[in-house]
Amino acid sequence: MVGNGCAFCRIVARESPAEIEYEDDEILAFKDLYPKAPVHLLIIPKRHIESLARLEPGDETVAGHCVRVARLLAERAGYGERGYRLSCNTGPEGGQVVYHLHFHLTAGHLTAGRRG
Repeated sequence: MVGNGCAFCRIVARESPAEIEYEDDEILAFKDLYPKAPVHLLIIPKRHIESLARLEPGDETVAGHCVRVARLLAERAGYGERGYRLSCNTGPEGGQVVYHLHFHLTAGHLTAGRRG
């Protein structure tokens, strides 16, 4: 189901452009428009899930798949052993801006946010 007016659902439907780095039947990964690090990808389920707070029974499979894809993409970018960050903002006080479950994969020198 497509989220009403969801920017990421429009990317999945190819109604909005994105630099896609990975795609399979369930997951899409693309470059962040406003990168905070040399590698900054967004990894999303194609099916609209609002946030971690809205996971339903059975959604853990697709959420876990996002995490596994993040590892694969970090390895492809040369950061598998060097290190990378995977984060998921949830809700307004957690910094979530787009209400479609997504994971930020960042690697390299971070230009914003707390390090450590």
